Amino acid sequence: MRAALAGVFDGLPPKQAAGAVERLIANYRGTTPTDAPVLRDRSDVAAYAAYRMPATFEAVRAALAALADAAPGWAPGSHVDVGGGTGAAVWAADATWPDRRATTVLDWAEPALALGRELAASGAPALRATDWRPTRIGGELKLPESDLVTVSYVLKELTERDRTALVTEAARAGQAVVIVEPGTPDGYLRIIEARDQLIAAGFRVAAPCPHDGACPIERGTDWCHFAARVSRSSLHRQVKGGSLPYEDEKFSYVAAVRFEARRAEARVTRKPQIRKGQVLLDLCTKGDGLRRETVTKRHGPLYRAARDTAWGDAWPQAGA
Repeated sequence: MRAALAGVFDGLPPKQAAGAVERLIANYRGTTPTDAPVLRDRSDVAAYAAYRMPATFEAVRAALAALADAAPGWAPGSHVDVGGGTGAAVWAADATWPDRRATTVLDWAEPALALGRELAASGAPALRATDWRPTRIGGELKLPESDLVTVSYVLKELTERDRTALVTEAARAGQAVVIVEPGTPDGYLRIIEARDQLIAAGFRVAAPCPHDGACPIERGTDWCHFAARVSRSSLHRQVKGGSLPYEDEKFSYVAAVRFEARRAEARVTRKPQIRKGQVLLDLCTKGDGLRRETVTKRHGPLYRAARDTAWGDAWPQAGA
């Protein structure tokens, strides 16, 4: 994907690119839902591809990897990505299940679909075969039935009514539904609302939660989110005005399925604290809610596994 992105800004004047990035930042951080696409033209789309697409890809790939860990014998033969624009989730699904068969991307911004098609042309056969369909994303949307439905960084753009309708339709159409939102307090609340809808529709949560019960976090006091490391290319650093070779994308997500899945016994909900001779793990557990576990050297293999455990991982790790 990064190689495909290298030529995104070719022919786009620097001032126009910078202005597009500023508009995108304002839209991304805003709180007002819209009834029109955020990405309006080639400069907006190029700005998104350079500014947001790598981070979206890593967040969605992390969520899909958690689903794949929970359902190791399953792979989607079909995939519908709602509001997928330039195709970050398509690339993430290809990285998770390279042999999947058919993907359809629905988005109301035709310039985004055009760039997504252009980027995918340099990818694997499954990417090149993706169907890019101009579609209004809203309450009247009808989805084709599919093994996997992904909805990433879309709910924020919709009104409450349209968000509810979209999740309901995703539940009707998909066997597995993965929804990703920014790792902010309001992004987490949208994920919780979607999670509740999916459970009510007969789904079971495959990740990140180790259970289908109510989230043990008291609303307004904290929020569940994770982090994905994003390597910055020189283009990425130029567009974002940063100097570090990486950044951490914070995101919230839910992966829910209609089939059997092997849920984690617990999930690491904060960056592990590694101290001399011990590791402190903040966990969301199946039966005990939120708790902290201290793993010391006397735990042997479990201690070694804890030192290798990352924020967002299942616990205990397989084989620990």
